[in-house]
Amino acid sequence: MKKLLSILCLSVTITYGQNAMMVTKAEYQQLKQSGLIDPQVQYSFTDLNLPIDVGYNGSIEKNSVCDCFVPLDSTFSLAMGPNDDESSGLINLPFNFDFYGNQFNSLYINNNGNISFVSPYMTFTPNSFPDSSYNMIAPFWADVDTRGGFDSLGNYLGNGGAVWYKVTPTALIVNWNQVGYFNMHTDLVSTFQLIISNGSDSLVSAGGNVSFCYDDMQWTTGDASMGTGGFGGYPATVGVNVGNGIDFFQVGQFVQTGTSFDGPTNNYDGVDFLDGQEIYFNIAGISSSNTPPLLISSAICDTISVYTGDTLKSMNSADFNIGIMTPEVGQSIQLDVVSDAPQNALSYVMTQLSNQYYDVLVTFNGTGVSPGIYHATMTATDNGVPVGVTTKVFVFEVKYDSSAELFELDNSSFSVYPNPTNDKVIIIFNTAPASNEVQVFDLYGKLLLSQCVMSSDQLDLRSLNQGIYLINLLENNQLIGTQRVLKN
Repeated sequence: MKKLLSILCLSVTITYGQNAMMVTKAEYQQLKQSGLIDPQVQYSFTDLNLPIDVGYNGSIEKNSVCDCFVPLDSTFSLAMGPNDDESSGLINLPFNFDFYGNQFNSLYINNNGNISFVSPYMTFTPNSFPDSSYNMIAPFWADVDTRGGFDSLGNYLGNGGAVWYKVTPTALIVNWNQVGYFNMHTDLVSTFQLIISNGSDSLVSAGGNVSFCYDDMQWTTGDASMGTGGFGGYPATVGVNVGNGIDFFQVGQFVQTGTSFDGPTNNYDGVDFLDGQEIYFNIAGISSSNTPPLLISSAICDTISVYTGDTLKSMNSADFNIGIMTPEVGQSIQLDVVSDAPQNALSYVMTQLSNQYYDVLVTFNGTGVSPGIYHATMTATDNGVPVGVTTKVFVFEVKYDSSAELFELDNSSFSVYPNPTNDKVIIIFNTAPASNEVQVFDLYGKLLLSQCVMSSDQLDLRSLNQGIYLINLLENNQLIGTQRVLKN
């Protein structure tokens, strides 16, 4: 105990006397847990060992929601070993990245959910934007801790997640994969991704040069930021900040569970809103005069499938939401939609939820539409000076399958209960097929689960979000029945 007190007193004396300080990782942790970290000081570790060319070996299973996630594979490298508040070494880019007119070809990946260009950042308690202290792009600036935890007997378990990256000729991809929060908590983990590009890479949609992509987001706040159990205290910040106090935008600040969201500068938001979302934007060559509208949606990256020929229309219609946000306060947004689909196939309703955020409910109805590929070009225009314009093309595939007419007409082959369900359903077969498989689809026609089953088997739906799903029963690869189930 005497030694610990000596370290703290020495550290405090040195910290407030200069702008940089060398400490060991253990000393830094003592300062952080005691609330003695000085935000004006840049700490450096004397015992820091950066990983060199450590590739992804498949030991962490990726569980993505949307195709905007680039799958982790052996071409990814580890940005940092298990750590708290550390950063990668300087990473060189084979292209110039345009950040509000500033050109960068190197950067740092910071463990705490952001990248920076001028210097690495250890800061674990996020600020709102604009902030003149930080030059960063932050898909989720919060107190990430990848060291893992201990079991009840004090055995080190690890499993705190990891930060991976991949450099291509035209893009940088960074993936915070199943990362925990300070102090070594792994009961809740989050997965999110950042891509920056030269502006011509197809990985970034909507004509942008940056994308944020989110899988399952489970926490917002570490213990040292006044959080309790991963929530409360100082909220996590999502956005970009040049650091001049002028050029920035903020998507939102997240501090609690739930899906509440009302734009960048109103109430604090629920982190579950980010689940499965994609955010694309362009910050190349723009200035503080006006940032174009942002598109937020879980349907941007995928081709959306609907069916024709289903007499009960259970899969003929697809509904999804798009968020449109203006970073500037006081602007209005006009939405224009042009589609090559037949008249009345595509419809939408635009609702203003706050002075900066609009929700658009889009419906594509395939009833009577010929099978094929159709497009809808959505253009969001603000009234800033100069005018900001964002355009995105959505793709719809209308399918016809004679088996579609069996949906909900021939369900005598099996039943499911409970329905609705919170986690699992029991599948009961009225006649036991020789070889059987169940498949779970969302209402966009996307296959989510596939499982071989026995009579009176159990199907685990806990990995799925709330919503309506279709469970198909196949015998010898032929569809013999469909049940609809509601997941609470």
